[in-house]
Amino acid sequence: MFDPVPPYWPSHFRVKFAIAPWERRACAALRRQVFCAEQGLFVDDDRDAVDAHAIPVCALSTLGGDTDAVVGTVRIHEIPERPGEWWGSRLAVAKPFRSAAALGTGLIRVAVAAAHARGCTCFRAHVQEANAPLFESLHWTSLAALDLHGRPHRLMQADLAAYPPMHDPEHGLVTFRRAA
Repeated sequence: MFDPVPPYWPSHFRVKFAIAPWERRACAALRRQVFCAEQGLFVDDDRDAVDAHAIPVCALSTLGGDTDAVVGTVRIHEIPERPGEWWGSRLAVAKPFRSAAALGTGLIRVAVAAAHARGCTCFRAHVQEANAPLFESLHWTSLAALDLHGRPHRLMQADLAAYPPMHDPEHGLVTFRRAA
C-alpha cells in the first residue's frame, strides 16, 4: 500500500576541530566502536598518552542544516621533541557512512591543512593497508610497510604543497556527498 521510505541521508557534512564537549565525547565513542568493538585492535578503549595533547577533528552529519552527530574522526598532534613534525592517527568513520569517500577525504584535508597552519613541516601517519589507496590519491607517499597491532600498515607522509594552511579549523569545511 505504501512505498517504503528510504532512510535519511545528509546532503552535506561539516569537518572541523572537535571543540564542544559532546563532540569530543562522540569522537572517543566512535573510536572505541571502530577500533575496539569492530576491529578488535584494542581491548575496552583505544586511548593512549597521545590523547593528552592531541587535537580531535570531527566530521558532523547535518539534519535540517544543523549539526546532528559525529560520524567521523581523526586526531592530530605535534611530536614535542621534534617541532614541526605532526602525526595523524585513529581515523575512523561510522559504518553507515563509510561509502561516503568525502568524509575520509575531508578529515584528512582538515587534519593536514590545520597542522600546516600551525608550523607543520612534515605530516605522517600509520595507515591501514586497505586505506593506503585513498591517501595516495590525496598526495601521500608510502615510506615503509609495517605491522601494527597485528595488521598490515604503511608509514605514509603527506605532500604539504597539496594542503594549503587552514587558519580556521574550528569552523572547518563543508563537504557534500556525491549523488549515487
